Amino acid sequence: MRARRQYLFIDFEFTMPERNVRMKDFFAEIIEVGIVAVVDDQITEQFSSYVTPLKFPNLSERCKSFLHISQQQVDKGLSIFELIKKLAEFNMENVETTIVTWGNMDMKVLRHNCLMAGVDFPFHGAELDLSMEYKRFFGDQNQTGLWKAVQEYGKEGTGRHHRALDDAMTTYNIFKLVEKDKRYLEKPKPTTIGDRVDFSKLLNEFA
Repeated sequence: MRARRQYLFIDFEFTMPERNVRMKDFFAEIIEVGIVAVVDDQITEQFSSYVTPLKFPNLSERCKSFLHISQQQVDKGLSIFELIKKLAEFNMENVETTIVTWGNMDMKVLRHNCLMAGVDFPFHGAELDLSMEYKRFFGDQNQTGLWKAVQEYGKEGTGRHHRALDDAMTTYNIFKLVEKDKRYLEKPKPTTIGDRVDFSKLLNEFA
């Protein structure tokens, strides 16, 4: 029996320091999460929430301006501990899970945030950086931004760029386009002469 497959399309938005200001021991913290869970090609859950930073709870002006996220929104968000608990709920027995992100920063920051909070990394599944897959598939020299990639397909991103759930959904849409193109380009196995000739008919003609 074929194992069920789950893909988790995940996007995080992170804190960022002010430009040209050195903050002692600063590190990026998750302040918004967006997840699109897909099991056997069906969306089973969409989840979105703001997250309150643990170490540096006050957002920089640059961060608020760039991401259009307010201090009040993150103050009312999940704690990092609640976020990790929520992420762990996506681990399912007897289901092959792949975590799909655009770029490798999301999982790097999540790992570091877990380390700083003293909690275990929540996922058990394989990880796929779709931006690298896209780069390899199209032979691009440079990594392409998420919304530039979807526009190269003649499509538009979902919702607003740098909103976590919208970016997660856009990642899912690109994933479907790339998978479709891969199937299209897969060459069928060359037929053998045995496939081309029905020998039983041939022998009957000579019988």
